[in-house]
Amino acid sequence: MPTLPGTVLIGLSFGIGTAAYNSSSNILFITLSLLLACLILSGVLSWLNLRRVTWRLQFAPPLRVGHDATVALELRNGKSFLPTYGLWFEFAARDLATTKTHEAPESTITGRGLDVRAMLAQAEKAEQRRRLPLVGRLDPQGEGRVEWVLKPEKRGRMRVGLVSVGSLFPFGFLRKEIGTELLSEAIVWPAPIEYRRMGVATARRVAGGERVARAGLGGDLFALRRYAVGDSHRLIHWKASARTGQLLVRQLAAESAEGYSLWLRTDAGMWPHPEQFEILVSFVATLAEDLFRTGRLLGVAIDGEPPVAVRRVHDLELFLDKLAVLQPAAEAIAPEGVADDGSKPHAVARRHVMTFAPNGALGVAAYVDGEQAALT
Repeated sequence: MPTLPGTVLIGLSFGIGTAAYNSSSNILFITLSLLLACLILSGVLSWLNLRRVTWRLQFAPPLRVGHDATVALELRNGKSFLPTYGLWFEFAARDLATTKTHEAPESTITGRGLDVRAMLAQAEKAEQRRRLPLVGRLDPQGEGRVEWVLKPEKRGRMRVGLVSVGSLFPFGFLRKEIGTELLSEAIVWPAPIEYRRMGVATARRVAGGERVARAGLGGDLFALRRYAVGDSHRLIHWKASARTGQLLVRQLAAESAEGYSLWLRTDAGMWPHPEQFEILVSFVATLAEDLFRTGRLLGVAIDGEPPVAVRRVHDLELFLDKLAVLQPAAEAIAPEGVADDGSKPHAVARRHVMTFAPNGALGVAAYVDGEQAALT
């Protein structure tokens, strides 16, 4: 497409061409030839500038609300002799709705009660766009990288993509843009939230407790590993070190402690305010991560789903993925083994089921055995 200077140049060419044919002036014909040559050369060089340039979108999902995430575009110039100049890349990130409506599409002409401005404003609000230039040039057979720092503002599913690649090279008379379909979807986890923990949330160590198969600070030997800077010299296993010829330290088994199972109810009647529901989701996600780091997260359950044990990081990530797209339910059912009032049967009583309830207008409180364990 011609730019403003390009449009002026085309109009000037028409004027000079008309004058040249009317006056039969060789000077005007030469001037016309130069102007047309500039336009043709601009188009050819613009085509050569983008030829054999490839790009690949890379970023590391999952993303997190309020945290910076780097979206990288790796570039490569496949040309053997010509470098590439003056490119720009337009990125876009859009929040995907977790629920789809099945209404029939209406045009702006036949649709009734359509507020076009409100619809466009809502679409722009749900989308983040950024145009980034290529700094410097891309040498022949060379590689480059363009980075976009994205900060998601809403949990859920997000589609990140490269919308177009453009250039004004070489003279700025023509703007060349190439639309792309380079898209990738990612999960946006809830934002971490500050909360206050009560004394009941402190894990109580079992007297003469059993040992669990993971490293910790217990009294039983769990494994041997290589010495690392910062390890206590008291943990060095001298006999094994002498046999192997390298320093080895003892890893002790962790003593078992009482953990907690999280049960989240998403009744729309219990959580009528969307802001409070978002605080609830962030609160549950933060609690789950904190308990998992200390080895006290045993399982999780949402509404009527069966409880899922959390033993690995992958289990925790799956739970955070569910929280990212969670919406209030019309009616929540208690999972198997838990009563509707949150009480615990014999099978899970020792596991301390942690439930959640509103605390004021926007607060959320966590309860264990009817006692307040934490609150926002």
